Amino acid sequence: MFSPFRTIISFGLLFLFFAGEAFAQHSQPDTIHALPIHQPITLDGRLNEPAWQQARKISNFTQRELHEGRPATERTDVAVLYDTKNLYVGVWCYDDHPDKIVASQMKRDFNYGTDDNFQIVIDTYGDRRNGYLFITNPNAARADILVSQNGQSNNRDWNGVWNVKTTRTARGWFAEFEIPFSSLRFAKGGTQIWGINFERNIRRKREQDDWQGWSRNSSIRQVSNAGYLVGIKGKGKTSLIELKPYGITGLQMNKDKKPHFTWNVGGDVNYLITPTLKMNLTINTDFAQVESDRMQVNLTRFSLYYPEKREFFLEGKNYFNFGLGHSTQPFYSRRIGLAPDNSIVPIIAGIRVMGKTGNTSVGAMNIETAGKDTLATANYSVVRVKQDVFKESSVGVIAVSKLEPGHQNFVYGADFTYSNSHFKGNKNISFGGALAQSYTSGRKQKTGLASRLFFDYPNDFIEFSAIWDRSGEGFNPEVGFQRRSAYQMFNADFRIKPRPKKIRWLQQLIFKPFDFNYYIDDVTHKMQSFWSEFRPLGFITRSGEYFEFNIQRKAENLTEDFNIYDDIIVPKGEYWFTDWELQFSTYDGRKVYGNFFSNWGGFYNGSRTVLAGSINWQISKHLRFSSDYQQQHVYLPGGNFIVHELGSRIDFAVNPDLFGSMFAQWNNQEQEMLLNFRVNWIPTPGTNLYFVVNQGYDTEQHKFDAKYTTIQVKFVWRFVM
Repeated sequence: MFSPFRTIISFGLLFLFFAGEAFAQHSQPDTIHALPIHQPITLDGRLNEPAWQQARKISNFTQRELHEGRPATERTDVAVLYDTKNLYVGVWCYDDHPDKIVASQMKRDFNYGTDDNFQIVIDTYGDRRNGYLFITNPNAARADILVSQNGQSNNRDWNGVWNVKTTRTARGWFAEFEIPFSSLRFAKGGTQIWGINFERNIRRKREQDDWQGWSRNSSIRQVSNAGYLVGIKGKGKTSLIELKPYGITGLQMNKDKKPHFTWNVGGDVNYLITPTLKMNLTINTDFAQVESDRMQVNLTRFSLYYPEKREFFLEGKNYFNFGLGHSTQPFYSRRIGLAPDNSIVPIIAGIRVMGKTGNTSVGAMNIETAGKDTLATANYSVVRVKQDVFKESSVGVIAVSKLEPGHQNFVYGADFTYSNSHFKGNKNISFGGALAQSYTSGRKQKTGLASRLFFDYPNDFIEFSAIWDRSGEGFNPEVGFQRRSAYQMFNADFRIKPRPKKIRWLQQLIFKPFDFNYYIDDVTHKMQSFWSEFRPLGFITRSGEYFEFNIQRKAENLTEDFNIYDDIIVPKGEYWFTDWELQFSTYDGRKVYGNFFSNWGGFYNGSRTVLAGSINWQISKHLRFSSDYQQQHVYLPGGNFIVHELGSRIDFAVNPDLFGSMFAQWNNQEQEMLLNFRVNWIPTPGTNLYFVVNQGYDTEQHKFDAKYTTIQVKFVWRFVM
């Protein structure tokens, strides 16, 4: 059982041994000086204050793509200023052909991968592990990400309080960032030395220019390759109390019931215990502004995973990540405030502490929920502590609990990760493991274990990973997520990605000699499932198109009859089948782009054909349309069926502070059309007004029969003391 796995790991280690020496790309100057100012800056993107001319600029950008190591084809200058409250970053993105600049979006948290953009990462702790990533495009759209584990973990859902303005002229486009010191966490000290890096993306050329660390094995999120920001003084006494009360009102209309009005009030209080450690109190938390989940048709025997969308839980989720992987998680925030049918369970109050002190990262949370229907009131707690060791590695512990009247569930564990982004110069390597135990009162088998070991070598030419996961029969994380229980999983993934120089239209080939997941039952040690993929051909063109052709071998061992769809049954037994797969996508920097997916072959004791595709149309910077469709034709001895899944979306933006969307989804299993209309206005950074309409229609018998309509208005104020 273990010998094939050991063979593959050994095979991967041989590549590490023979990998050529390389060195992290670094250029001079690698330090940018912040200039203190005493006159106000008008945030307008014009960069015409005298201070911008006095500041010391850097301009030594180097290509990461398409031509690693070559000078940037367009000049970029950057300067930094600061006053008592804010850090200012000025950016001059010169362009010889400004009419060809790609700027199609304006909304908050825009899809920056489709546009020209400029990115700033700031490592305020100076630990070469964590950072704040700020992104804008020529329309002054904003996106931000919390970076941790030297780029291995990224919280895209964090929304910092900051602003940016841009202008465009015949010389290019220009940006002026304003980042309040109160939005950043940094250690006490008279003089700050922070890590900082910059990246510019020029979409029409598919060019990516970085100030430091432009290796293709790296990215701007790997703050270990950043340069230095110096000159900031007198910022060691940051103290902040932030109040965010909310008020909400709405109208609920259900079929065959009288309409009724709803209202609610609540809010958050944020307090900086230290400059790097924040405490958050929440009362009567509400999530009316959250977009609906995407419906999923499940043709497997295992649980579906729905991502967290509630801002309260998303803000600090990186502090609670634990090393058991994605399929088994000791803490899954959707278990709090949502019933098994995804209906809302009221959150009475909660307290959180998140941040870093010295080399120790801390995340702690306690939430109390009210009773609802048959669900009792419950208390949820999680504590996660992680200690930095070596240059980029960590060791940590976690404890999670759920307490109900007469019932208790606990999960506790430890994990270790060794990471090195400078292996043999500029290669990435990591390995580690985790072990956790659960305890559940009232069960015959009260305890159970889960564990994981992994090895990862994610680099541009050779990519290899190997994982062993185990979840024992008694492991029961009631505040966590388990896709399947009582299993062991063996995985290995090996890819070769050369960049042939003689084929001018080709950027990179992607060959996959093997990639497999092998699951066995942890009790009987018999096979549960097997999935493998061989990719004889995959490539990315210089113009941005992507193609792959895969051959897949699969197996399922059903220990009992499986009701797969409606009244169609797949008899128990062991099934092996082969699939063929094609994927193709066009470059997303164009006004119209899309992708196509097709998979056909065996399926249990029958066959299945899957066709899927999507199209995106960037009509203007104010309007974007997208739609996706998937169809599954399944042919089984017990019966045939077709699954249709459809989603369409319109995004609109008046300006970067006023935007919204209309989202519609439908599938023929639920026979329900869901509509979500959402408008978000940001009068000042951190303050939000939401207008949300949710509607559900029964589509059985080819009719649109309204089931419910919910209209809600929510206003969140932000006060800083």
